[in-house]
Amino acid sequence: MTLYDKSLTELHDLLVSKEISAQDLTRATLDRIKETEPEVEAFITISEDKALAEAKALDEKGISEENILAGIPIGIKDNIVTKDILTTAASKILYNFDPIYDATVMEKVYQADMIPVGKLNMDEFAMGGSTETSYFKKTKNAWDATKVPGGSSGGSAAAVAAGQIPVSLGSDTGGSIRQPAAFNGIVGMKPTYGRISRFGLIAFASSLDQIGPLTRDVRDNAATLTAISGYDPKDGTSAGASVPDFTSKMGQSIKGMKVALPKEYLGEGVQPGVKAAVLKAAETFKALGAEVEEVSLPHSKYGVAVYYIIASSEASSNLQRFDGIRYGYRSENVKNLDDVYVNSRSEGFGEEVKRRIMLGTFSLSAGYYDAYFKKAGQVRTLIKRDFEKVFADYDLIIGPSSPTVAFGLGENINDPITMYMSDILTIPVNLAGLPGMSIPCGFSEGLPVGLQIIGKPFDEATMYQLAAAFEEATDFHQQKPVILGGK
Repeated sequence: MTLYDKSLTELHDLLVSKEISAQDLTRATLDRIKETEPEVEAFITISEDKALAEAKALDEKGISEENILAGIPIGIKDNIVTKDILTTAASKILYNFDPIYDATVMEKVYQADMIPVGKLNMDEFAMGGSTETSYFKKTKNAWDATKVPGGSSGGSAAAVAAGQIPVSLGSDTGGSIRQPAAFNGIVGMKPTYGRISRFGLIAFASSLDQIGPLTRDVRDNAATLTAISGYDPKDGTSAGASVPDFTSKMGQSIKGMKVALPKEYLGEGVQPGVKAAVLKAAETFKALGAEVEEVSLPHSKYGVAVYYIIASSEASSNLQRFDGIRYGYRSENVKNLDDVYVNSRSEGFGEEVKRRIMLGTFSLSAGYYDAYFKKAGQVRTLIKRDFEKVFADYDLIIGPSSPTVAFGLGENINDPITMYMSDILTIPVNLAGLPGMSIPCGFSEGLPVGLQIIGKPFDEATMYQLAAAFEEATDFHQQKPVILGGK
């Protein structure tokens, strides 16, 4: 029996009926990772002994019939702090960092009796859109090993799409869950800012970062989000909003639902095949009884410029702590204290991280703060107001998750502007603190196309309702790459 292509519900039924044990499932998962890892290269660290010990303890305790996540293996993006499992943020500067505590989201993973099997590759400190800036390896797209998996959560997406694991956690600062989910033909959710605790997430841009789940279908995603959400007093940005069962609206009709399609999201730079798939998805929603109308988000065109000023400024501040003194990499080529700081950072950080630190330090400097950082904050408010105006009349917004399908490995890595523009459709959502998700909605050039669904703050349940209706009416989520048994 193959376990690597089953949904969480199917795996749960097998565990509850005792057809398989948690140890069986964990071993099968670890075997699948070993078998496919040379081709996918999604994992930085595999915690085999710890995972098998947790599975054994769970078998002795017993699998709860009520808890669909009990005994389910999960992969963790390597910028989420994990006690006794190396946490590198895919950077040389943290190559040997062995944390002494768990992130809050990891505590929730353990409370749900899930079994972390390892840490997933990513762009260094989550800075990148292709998982090519990792110090350790270059992850491949699950559909085509010559293509990038997207980023920065490329390992999290490729591992799920390739059947290495049924669910993973990623983080999203400007599209880093949704874009790789789109490139790999799976479901990725960036929840509302504050929905999931950021305590123990290695910070890139503190006002934008948010953890979220990646899965092969919508129900699995909603179940995982329910388990990892909630208020955390250790996180000053954590929201006190109550956590509903995010699967509760799934299966309900979307008849009469008002859905907005911004004209800016189908403009210049969006590949014809991507545009066609999204417009076809809009017709599917109409056939299911929803009203789909064109709207405008006029300030979204400034999103990329605003994002790279704000995110780089916050990164410049957050990355000061990596100094070669307390933990991580320390240069041996030193003669004095200045050398320790300068050489450790020069040798420990990669090119993209250095580029963003420089951008951010410049934006925050005395002579340029008002012209850049302050101005970006003002335009961010205008972008947020655009969304508020649309949501006064509409339930949800749809559009492409990315303007293109997955591009070739090495194709854009030396062109930062092209790389930055690939996030143009996802960035405004982070700037406004809104929830956004990507679901598969078609193919172009033989590669998956992602449909982005944007919701009102803390209204993820309605997003899942729309996504589940689309999934029910189409079979895109059932299409599999060759590595997962597809044709």
